[in-house]
Amino acid sequence: MVLAAGLGTRMRPLTDDRPKALVEVGGRALIDHVLDRLADAGVEKAVVNVHWFADRLEAHLAARGRGPEIVISDERAELLETGGGLRKAAPLLGPDPVFVANIDSVWTDRGDALADLSRLWDLARMDAVLLLARRQGSVGFEGDGDFFLADDGRLTFRGDAPSSPYAYMGVHICRPGYVAEGPDGPFSLSQFWRRSAAEGRLFGCVLDGDWMHVGDPQARDEAEAKLTRQA
Repeated sequence: MVLAAGLGTRMRPLTDDRPKALVEVGGRALIDHVLDRLADAGVEKAVVNVHWFADRLEAHLAARGRGPEIVISDERAELLETGGGLRKAAPLLGPDPVFVANIDSVWTDRGDALADLSRLWDLARMDAVLLLARRQGSVGFEGDGDFFLADDGRLTFRGDAPSSPYAYMGVHICRPGYVAEGPDGPFSLSQFWRRSAAEGRLFGCVLDGDWMHVGDPQARDEAEAKLTRQA
């Protein structure tokens, strides 16, 4: 599932006439960076939720010209946030574990991050496995970190610590039906992650590469410059 329904408020004025998913970095729309990564990882179908400039996003997706197959989860009537969007899309996603991806992450890979995530995934032991980035060296992320990572891959939230070394970088795998118990309407995935972490069922692995969190125009420009230097 690709979460593409947000308003892109922090990205204005670039989102005055388009959804955030269609803001370009390195000559490609943000959503194409994500969908191309998923296609390269073997994903054959992607559910994309839409809200802001939904018609324009749907037209772009229809004209992509390569996989994965796109199925639309329509949130024109109400934005449902990360958890609510995943819950609404459940009938479209089917009974298998699912990649869930934000559209504001661009990265360069020295390894194969999505393959690493897939190899770590173990339904018997895990509710979700998150792709993480080291705070140091990341572009566009100015927070104090999200998680501590144990040697066995288990995650704990930063909590009251002043900082932690790793940030969630916008892609994870979760078990089917993970948010089925969520409320009607909008809600965040965070509450489910916290419960899973407390039960020892939230895991993670770290990107071997450079992460660019494209959350606002300045971050977009910084990501553009970094990609240009690495070209």
